[in-house]
Order: sequence, then C-alpha cells, then structure tokens
Amino acid sequence: MRILICDDDPIILELLEKYIKSYFHTIGRKCPEIAIFNNGESLLDDQADKDILFLDIEMPGMNGIYVGNELKRRNNNIIIFVISSYSEYLDDAMRFHVFRYMSKPVDRQRLFRNMNDALDLYHSLTYMIPIETKHGITTVPASSIIMIEAQSRKVIVHTVQGNYESVYNMDYWLRQLPQNHFFQTHRSFIINLAHVMDFDHSLVHMAGGLCDAYLTKRKYSSFKETYLLYLESTR
Repeated sequence: MRILICDDDPIILELLEKYIKSYFHTIGRKCPEIAIFNNGESLLDDQADKDILFLDIEMPGMNGIYVGNELKRRNNNIIIFVISSYSEYLDDAMRFHVFRYMSKPVDRQRLFRNMNDALDLYHSLTYMIPIETKHGITTVPASSIIMIEAQSRKVIVHTVQGNYESVYNMDYWLRQLPQNHFFQTHRSFIINLAHVMDFDHSLVHMAGGLCDAYLTKRKYSSFKETYLLYLESTR
C-alpha cells in the first residue's frame, strides 16, 4: 500500500502525515509508505503506485479537481480523500467519485474513522480469490466478481472477465467473499454490491444488464439497508 498527500500548505502536509502515522500505530500495523507532494503537477508525474490519496483542491497551477479526475481516469480504484476549506467544490469532487470530502481543519478522530472504511475498501479491491473449476484454477480480484448463481447442481461465478463453473457450493462462497461487499439476496444468488444497477421487490439488476438476481420478500428490507449503507461508505 502507498499513501499520498498533496497540498500546498506545509502545515497541513505535516499534520496529515502525523495523523496517518498515528492511525497505523493505534491499530497496531506498520505504516505504509507516505509520499508528500505540494502541487498537482508533481503528483501526476509520479509513476509509482497510488492507493490512497489525500488531495487539496485550491493549489497553484493544476487544481485538485483536475488532478483527481486525471488520476481516476488512469486508475479507477484509487481511493481519494478531498481535503478543503471550500464546500463549493463538493459537487465537482463528487463527479469523480471521491471517497470522502473532509473539511479543514482536519479532525483527527474523524480521519481515523474514515481510514477504517478506506482500508476496508482497499482490501476488497485488492483481495484475490481463486475460482476452481474442473479445468483448473483462475484467480480474480474479488471486486471483479459480479455475482454467484446456483443453477440446479451447478454454481456459476459471474465475473467481469467471464463466467466460471465452480466446483464448490454456495456455502463455500459465502465463507470466501468479503461480507461487507457481498449479500445473499436469495438461496441461489450472492451479489456484489458494487455491481448493483437498481432493484425492486423481486429482482436486483446488475451493472451491464447481463444478469439479474432474485430478491426474496423477506430479505428486501435488510438488503435495502445494507445497500444504502454500502453506498454511504463509498462516498
């Protein structure tokens, strides 16, 4: 993991770096690399991995809106915190799907809570899952799994890359998949919340329109609540 901070204010840079190091110390984990940038140009020139970014909006030269859009275009999985004193940029920031919008001065405890959510999302995006079929094993990111479907005696794993007939049953997949990103809507369906397009009282329509999942009436309320909480956690 690599964490980046981009702000033209050296006091904010120092404070955020201090808070991030303190957060990892508090949770008992080694702090990953923290890279510091004081302008958008140098950040865009950086060729190394970018996993979590704390990004200011008002900076000389390229502003944070342009930089954030460009980084999301290059890597849609980057987790971006926008740090700003100007709430009028909120709508523009949300258009490139920032993870959180945090006001200056940054509150330490709020940052800690948001870092918990960011790490959960990071691990779900990078978590690799092996899919064993009768022909062999294919490993895919958990985030690329659209849903698991039981078809009579077959279990089909629908992914962005294609469909695979698993040698394992639904109980196996319930144990393997990250619980905060997957939901069993019906005994025959486990869906990835990130790929939900819309739903009604009986069906969940998955992104791309290639597959739908049944939603039982007794699970409608809990699914709705879980899905809305999931959406909130990604904003």
